Amino acid sequence: MTNTQDSRLPETQTVINNTIAYVKKTLANAEGGHDWFHIERVYKNALLIAQSEEVDITIVALAALLHDIADSKFNDGDDAIGPKTADTFLKTQNVSEAIKNHVVQIIANVSFKGGNATKTFHSKELEVVQDADRLDAIGAIGIARTFNYGGFKDRKIYDPSIEPQLDMTPEEYKASTAPTVNHFYEKLLLLKDKMNTVTGKKIAQERHLFMEQFLEQFHEEWEGKK
Repeated sequence: MTNTQDSRLPETQTVINNTIAYVKKTLANAEGGHDWFHIERVYKNALLIAQSEEVDITIVALAALLHDIADSKFNDGDDAIGPKTADTFLKTQNVSEAIKNHVVQIIANVSFKGGNATKTFHSKELEVVQDADRLDAIGAIGIARTFNYGGFKDRKIYDPSIEPQLDMTPEEYKASTAPTVNHFYEKLLLLKDKMNTVTGKKIAQERHLFMEQFLEQFHEEWEGKK
């Protein structure tokens, strides 16, 4: 399968370059797990996955670059601010209404929102960007990001008396202040089976195994067995 791209290549590349510059500036002081480097990794993951999918690469690129431009976690839980911010920026870039709307819909639907959340929008481009974002949440980098965010929010590393909650509503998931290790069971270990694409699933397998090995070591050290 092949991906497709806007035939106006120079104009498209200009928009992508402008978007990169805008994201770098906007996220210059962002939390370390949701900064420009996170965006760059997701962007690269998305381009890699897109090579094996029949998608509009321009939409994939723009959505990957803008997917966390205003994350609700850092904006009082406002799920609308990210799509609105992306919409406002894309209007300045003279992209078509169809591309703009598609990118905004991806941003509105890309995030993991808890075990009971359901998708309200579907596209192959969303699947690619979602897989790319989820890959950055697992494996070695995912572990580092998880503990970085837990420290940022001043959360406990682990508390055996607080069990993971696997049946939270999106509202409960958003409001959770559970220890960082719980996040592995409430989200990260679930992502392998939620991947959309063949490439995403393949990469996720290895990263998932790494997390399982880390948690086994963590719990043995916690119990003084190693």
